[in-house]
Amino acid sequence: MALFIGWVRRAVDGLRALPVLAVDVGIAVVCYAATVVSANTRAPQIVLLAAVATMPLVWRRRYPLAVTFVCGLGTTWLSLLHGIDEQPFGQLVATYTFAALSGPLARLVGVLGTAAGVTTSILMPGGSALHLALVGMLFAVAYALGTSARARRDRIALLEERARRLAEEQEAAAAREREAIARDMHDILAHSVSLIAVQAEAGPVLVRPDPDRAVRAFDAIGAAARDTLVQLRQTLGSLRGAAPALAPQPDLDNLPVLAERAREAGLQVTVAEHGYPRPLPPGLGTAAYRVVQESLTNVVRHANAGRVAIGLDWSTTGLRIDVSDDGAGVSGRGTSRPGGQGLIGMRERLAAFGGVLHAGPRTDGAGFRVTATLPLAPGPAGD
Repeated sequence: MALFIGWVRRAVDGLRALPVLAVDVGIAVVCYAATVVSANTRAPQIVLLAAVATMPLVWRRRYPLAVTFVCGLGTTWLSLLHGIDEQPFGQLVATYTFAALSGPLARLVGVLGTAAGVTTSILMPGGSALHLALVGMLFAVAYALGTSARARRDRIALLEERARRLAEEQEAAAAREREAIARDMHDILAHSVSLIAVQAEAGPVLVRPDPDRAVRAFDAIGAAARDTLVQLRQTLGSLRGAAPALAPQPDLDNLPVLAERAREAGLQVTVAEHGYPRPLPPGLGTAAYRVVQESLTNVVRHANAGRVAIGLDWSTTGLRIDVSDDGAGVSGRGTSRPGGQGLIGMRERLAAFGGVLHAGPRTDGAGFRVTATLPLAPGPAGD
């Protein structure tokens, strides 16, 4: 039995590997041979009508309803000439085909036409109602098999479409995650390395005239380096799924530490807050922190500024972050404010939360201003 089942499976797999046209030609030839063999006579007109009732099956996949109509005419004519008394092989295959491949309207037309043809083929030559019922059951089974094949094909197509969409969603999620990690890496490294570079350049100069300040500069370098390692370890740990076990991402509660480091780099930093502060969701708080961090990084690296003002304006529906400096802006000699990955990263972060970023020269004096607006859920009224 196992050998027989294996042989059948190999035979089915071999048939599936054949071209569709070859399969349909084979089906048409088999149905024609069966019709001729089961015919009551081998008269030329019977042989010809058997071809009409079966050979159009070669085109059954392309024109299922038309093939059903032609095969039905041949089968009915054969029956009226008393050429066949057995099952109408070609018409059964045609019924299966239009049930499996045609649309709702075509299936309705096919069912009505087939019912009329079968009734005419059996009752007009003098057949009994019992014979009609038996043949009708055969056609009902053929139609049900075709409907089942169509449902299975639709289900497979639906599963394939779901798998494709899932793969696209996973790819898009992976791309967003890579972009988020790239932004974090840029913000962490650019800010910390900029502060380290400034302190490293100032340290040797201050060793003789101001040893205490030089020591503070080198201490700041060490603190910035250690903090950078912690943040990098956390960011890279997210790639291994280990981020929850590490320190949380920085948010606006870390703003005083950020301002103090900027002061150690030689900037006069002021922080002003208006309205009623309230806790932010982790992702939103980190985005707000990164905006301030990247703005200070650009000031240290490009602005030749002496003062930086950080403003947080809380309202009932949003948070406005303003970072302005008194540096060279975008037109100072020998300096320029880049429109590179830093500003792009800030815009991407804010866009993910429905926020907006504006960056450009100050209109109230020399310097550069970065303004970010983040929408928030309604909260207490501001001042």
